[in-house]
Amino acid sequence: MTDYKMIIKQMESLAEISADDISVMANVSSILFHTMKDINWSGFYLVKDEALLLGPFQGKVACVKIAKGKGVCGTAWAEDKVQLVPDVHKFPGHIACDSESRSEIVVPIHRNGEVYGVLDIDSPIASRFCAEDKEGLEELVGAMERIFHK
Repeated sequence: MTDYKMIIKQMESLAEISADDISVMANVSSILFHTMKDINWSGFYLVKDEALLLGPFQGKVACVKIAKGKGVCGTAWAEDKVQLVPDVHKFPGHIACDSESRSEIVVPIHRNGEVYGVLDIDSPIASRFCAEDKEGLEELVGAMERIFHK
């Protein structure tokens, strides 16, 4: 079980030094990558020029640009809704950046009432993510949004 409360406290503590969006996202991607079990990628995509562009991450190389509504990340952005996907190979239009990924969770991040980007986490294990991960990651993203609004 991932201790999301501890992750949030660690992220908030680091943000006291620098609340710069990119610095916060870089540290969060690292914390998640080294704390969560059975994941192979954690990172961010940011909305820019009508697409999601790769932001800070940990893991293998990743897709650089994702169109709105395409793949799990683009769908999370278009629907402004968390995507918890037990088997990415069954997700219509899945973009296979890493063929080892089997499950994925994507959480939209907001700024000024709009989707600003997404937090994306992949796992090589099918059905890796659960309702507790969804709730914990939504809390983490909420804490990030509060930092970004300061």
